[in-house]
Amino acid sequence: VQLVESGGGLVQAGDSLRLSCVAAGRTFSSYAMGWFRQAPGKEREFVAAINWSNSNTYYADSVKGRFTISRDNAKNTVFLQMNSLNSEDTAVYYCAAAVFGLPTSRISGYDYWGQGTQVTVSS
Repeated sequence: VQLVESGGGLVQAGDSLRLSCVAAGRTFSSYAMGWFRQAPGKEREFVAAINWSNSNTYYADSVKGRFTISRDNAKNTVFLQMNSLNSEDTAVYYCAAAVFGLPTSRISGYDYWGQGTQVTVSS
């Protein structure tokens, strides 16, 4: 499974961005998908996850109420809508696919990862 993220960039505090992750694979609709991020000098951390049917979503406390994860199975794409961005959101954002599992905040729960897209928020 190949995952390709896009949509990152340089924005100002308070702005919004929408990240996309396109998956190559005929069984995308059965995968749980997640977004993670890694800031310079920090470990990779969970951001959000969604189950295969778009019916259950999970968020890190730091982004709850500001970020929204969604998916379009017809387009093999998962999205991360990010609003009210602040400097602490600056990081490389990665999408990940869990082929046989449930959506989880654990890095080990995912089987495939994208290359990441940089999000920089200036204050």
